[in-house]
Amino acid sequence: MTSPMEQHGTYKIVRVIGSNFVCSQDSSGQEIILRGLGIGFKKSAGDLLPAARVEKIYALRDPGQCDRLMQLMQDVPSEYLDISTHIIETAERVLGRRLSENVYITLTDHISFAVERLRNGVEYPNQLLWEIKNFYPQEYALGQQALDVIESVLGLRLPEDEAGFMALHIVNAELDGRMADMVPITKLIREVVNYAQAYYGVTFDESSVDYERFVVHLKFLAQRLFQGRYAPDGDTGFQNLIARHYAADYECAQAIGQHIRETFDLNFPSSEQFFLTVHLHRLSVSMGLSTEEE
Repeated sequence: MTSPMEQHGTYKIVRVIGSNFVCSQDSSGQEIILRGLGIGFKKSAGDLLPAARVEKIYALRDPGQCDRLMQLMQDVPSEYLDISTHIIETAERVLGRRLSENVYITLTDHISFAVERLRNGVEYPNQLLWEIKNFYPQEYALGQQALDVIESVLGLRLPEDEAGFMALHIVNAELDGRMADMVPITKLIREVVNYAQAYYGVTFDESSVDYERFVVHLKFLAQRLFQGRYAPDGDTGFQNLIARHYAADYECAQAIGQHIRETFDLNFPSSEQFFLTVHLHRLSVSMGLSTEEE
């Protein structure tokens, strides 16, 4: 069987999505989407496309996602996927990690609705904007950059609330979770931070490295809790030692665990309590409440 990408460097078009997007297949027969300026113009299924004209390949592992992206490309202007691709590739460089492939669909779709709302004069306030700015500062900065990109391409300036929404899409893609979980995840982080500050009687230094590590830990902790996936149990003897050695921090972790169970109706196993204790201890040291290093 001949590979869809021929030896002389061409792709065989399976179908044309738009003037700048076509569908092809990789060597395993999986459908892929190719992007390039004018690569679909006056083209038909079966035509060969020089690989040199391809600027981006969308090879989504999940066939269902690939179908959804192709359907989306038929429903929205191709510029929206171009904008999303620019934002996603910038985010991956800044964050130093690959994002979930699903973000190409969710972010493009969100941009489409955000632009439509703006043109129709419909406001959609972001009730979690403060939390997003404070808990996800890197992602929020990327969301602000996204507004600049959209303005430069479409000539429309989306409101600041949209920078927060796009930041949540990026965080969700980092966690590779469900977008529907992002609001409760962010609320859980807020609850834990507020509870810990009240317990220690201080306001955390949001510019400190230990606070940043704490919030990052909470992001992944919340994701695990909502997905029912927990940190593995470690050495019980070592955990007991930590509980005795960092008694105040362990007490805080226990109280937070109980608060999470009651407020969010989530399981909070002892393994998660142990790791939370370690992060709380780092914070207590950095705040001068404890001079004892780990």
